[in-house]
Amino acid sequence: MTVAKIIEISSSSKKSFEDAINVGIARAAESVDDIQGAWVQEQKVVISKGKVVEYRVQMKVTFVLQGKSAAKKK
Repeated sequence: MTVAKIIEISSSSKKSFEDAINVGIARAAESVDDIQGAWVQEQKVVISKGKVVEYRVQMKVTFVLQGKSAAKKK
């Protein structure tokens, strides 16, 4: 049986929404194992002097919970 957990994260990039997503997932993967997917809930931009200066995303990230026996194997 598999049990998953969902966490909510936000990430930003000065390049693009795609980069903000990649940066957020990469950072989450540093502290969370077995990420299975992500749902981008919201996209926002920061505007300065009429130009987009930052891209922000809000995501729900799904990962599989490990049991006690899986933790012992590591």
